[in-house]
Amino acid sequence: MSSKLPVLFVTSKLPALAQQRLEALTDVEVRQHTGAHAISRTQLLEAVSVADGLVCILSDKIDTEVIQAAGPQLRVISTVSVGYDHVDVGALSRRGGISLGYTPNVLTDATADTTVLLALMAARRVKQALQTVADGGGGGFSLSTGLGSQFTGKTLGIVGLGRIGCATAARLLPFGITRIVYSGSQPRNDRAQPLNAHYVSFEELLKESDLVCICCPLNERTAGIFNRQAFAAMKSTAILVNTARGAIINQDDLLEALDNGLIAHAALDVTVPEPLPGDHPLVRHPNCTILPHIGSATEETRNAMSNLAIDNALAGIKGQELVAKVDL
Repeated sequence: MSSKLPVLFVTSKLPALAQQRLEALTDVEVRQHTGAHAISRTQLLEAVSVADGLVCILSDKIDTEVIQAAGPQLRVISTVSVGYDHVDVGALSRRGGISLGYTPNVLTDATADTTVLLALMAARRVKQALQTVADGGGGGFSLSTGLGSQFTGKTLGIVGLGRIGCATAARLLPFGITRIVYSGSQPRNDRAQPLNAHYVSFEELLKESDLVCICCPLNERTAGIFNRQAFAAMKSTAILVNTARGAIINQDDLLEALDNGLIAHAALDVTVPEPLPGDHPLVRHPNCTILPHIGSATEETRNAMSNLAIDNALAGIKGQELVAKVDL
């Protein structure tokens, strides 16, 4: 009689190619939530009680309750994301015996592309232009209305010069950016030198930059750093782009800043919550462009992320070293 297969639970349907691979696995018993709506809390708690491995996404809150509900057989949690702020790493470390996998490197290009997309949409006032078309054209071609701005001769500020920050800066340079500044916990000379980027304080970055791109992780140091004080320090013509995590921005303070003209435009791929309600003031604001967290949403990237998450999960279940492991 064959022994019982370990259980791999996946909280969401995967992109087509990765889903095909998942369904073809024979060395684990795959259980999966494939509903149109996110997995419920009750379903998640029940799943971890019997799973040997868990593949989750960033909207799954893996907190103390979930970790305590996990059965003694759970060996790995594998998130299909580069960020893992939705996982209580402290609780995971205290529990012991459970590895945490994530998916770095594979989503750099797609997220940097989206950051540039949002920057261009904000600079060229695309939200207003699309609305003009929807409204019937606004009276035709005009030399004086609907004017945006260019990046020629401007200063780019990168908050967090990691892989995505570097890729974003490299993409924006050909648009005429003449100076790049960056802030973070420490200088990153190895990454800054090829871009001729200069390390400055967060306060100086806000003061000098025409375009500010948030590319840092969400943690205790960065949560809410874009607040009323930060917006007051920025140029009134500045554009703010966020493709990192929504909680890095205090959204009430952002709305106030936009209403009072402290900054020109905010372009967001991430918000709190996700999605924002359709009647939220930021959604309706003419100077705020919001996308539904599509930073890594390409066929290539989402399949690569999902496959790496599967690799991490299978390795953890088998007691092997994870391909991409978070140090707890």
